[in-house]
Amino acid sequence: MSRKANIAFSKLAAPTKGTVVILAGEDRQLGELALQIAPQALYDRAFKAADFSGKAMKTVEILAPHDSDLDRIVVVGAGKREAMKAHDWLRLGGTAMAKTGKGGATVALDLPSGVSAEDAAAFAQGMMLRAYEFDAYKTRKKDDDDNGEETGKSVDVKIAVADASAAKKAFAALEAVGEGVLLARDLVNEPANILGPVEFAERASQMKSLGVEIEVLDAKDMKKLGMGAFLGVAQGSTRPPRIVVMKWNGGKKGEKPVAFIGKGVVFDTGGISIKPSAGMEDMKGDMGGAAAVTGLMHALAARKAKANVIGIIGLVENMPDADAQRPGDIVTSMSGQTIEVINTDAEGRLILCDMLWYCNDRFKPAFMVNLATLTGAILVALGHHHAGLFSNDDTLAGRLSAAGDVTEEKVWRMPLGKEYDKMIDSKFADMKNTGGRFAGSITAAQFLKRFVGETPWAHLDVAGTAMSSPQTEINRSWGSGFGVRLLDELVRGHYEK
Repeated sequence: MSRKANIAFSKLAAPTKGTVVILAGEDRQLGELALQIAPQALYDRAFKAADFSGKAMKTVEILAPHDSDLDRIVVVGAGKREAMKAHDWLRLGGTAMAKTGKGGATVALDLPSGVSAEDAAAFAQGMMLRAYEFDAYKTRKKDDDDNGEETGKSVDVKIAVADASAAKKAFAALEAVGEGVLLARDLVNEPANILGPVEFAERASQMKSLGVEIEVLDAKDMKKLGMGAFLGVAQGSTRPPRIVVMKWNGGKKGEKPVAFIGKGVVFDTGGISIKPSAGMEDMKGDMGGAAAVTGLMHALAARKAKANVIGIIGLVENMPDADAQRPGDIVTSMSGQTIEVINTDAEGRLILCDMLWYCNDRFKPAFMVNLATLTGAILVALGHHHAGLFSNDDTLAGRLSAAGDVTEEKVWRMPLGKEYDKMIDSKFADMKNTGGRFAGSITAAQFLKRFVGETPWAHLDVAGTAMSSPQTEINRSWGSGFGVRLLDELVRGHYEK
């Protein structure tokens, strides 16, 4: 069970007990409610002692007045009100959540310039995302974790705001998206012995309760479809592969769907081309792309998105069994194109190529976006702060970049070109699955491009952002859930009618 936040909204009124969180704008500006909680002199004394100016994301704690039943007062700086964007309100909520303590808190969202319902909803989503902690397998809990927050329990938070009903309404959609992020985090954080292909498929199938149509393909189905590339990866594991097709029909009948495809290698040893042992435990997160697509589909269904959306995840384990494929083997993809397997650790593109072809052939989508923890090379290029973006369509690429700017789940467009195609030409087959050390993330994308035809397509290499990504105000988890908010923003901004 993960630690989460229970969030409720109430009318703006001075709390009478427990911990209270209030906001201060630039130059220590306080709302009227703050002055009902404690006298101005108390704040001034604390601000001076802590050198607190109201700068965004800075905090100061104040002992409650002696004649009050409050435990403590936490002041969070909001900075310049006119400079605050939606994501800044998320960060502010996350910062506040870190200071609530194990007993929860009441947050008084009040500034001299006012706080809108939309701002309050974004603030609440930030609290929701920051509260998350994956401790399902800790049988001996610490009393407190490093942030002063009790592990293993939900935290109750009441947000007092001028228009509570409007804030609650605005939060409904953001809460659905937040649930999708937390689902993706849960999936990435799960150990591989618990979350195999079959178990992952079962979890995705639970979205039937939200109205998502679910179809699960097994190895026999894949063989019938001719998915030789996908099955080549699967053959080294005793755990059978699965492909889960998720359909959300929220748009107009007959309207082309948009499609999202996720790599779901539940554990990647590298196969016969086995990885070094150091850090191999992190390869439980090699299904971060599939986790993001699953979280996205949950978000879209939970908020009743007005769009037709297909989500496809390929679930497989890459193991060095006696039956595992070898370097030098040649497999035939669903497209009929043949692939020489140079490196069995370049397995993600082998499962994705069959899924991309399958999706394009069956659903004729308006566009396809695939997500995959595909290459270490993208980490060398971009580190943990951007996902690599490759695309055959400038409009789709531009929209993804813009969505990344809004959500701060940023992407950086990388090149494609015929010159790189030559690096994956094979002497013995139509192509080989790796082009060598140089331009590794680019040649992987160039490989995938051979399976999408003329359909607008984008490939997001999330190897640096889906797991072990930087800790922020809204994320303290190893699995970040990267991609859910990014792609929800893409759908919301351009493909809902």
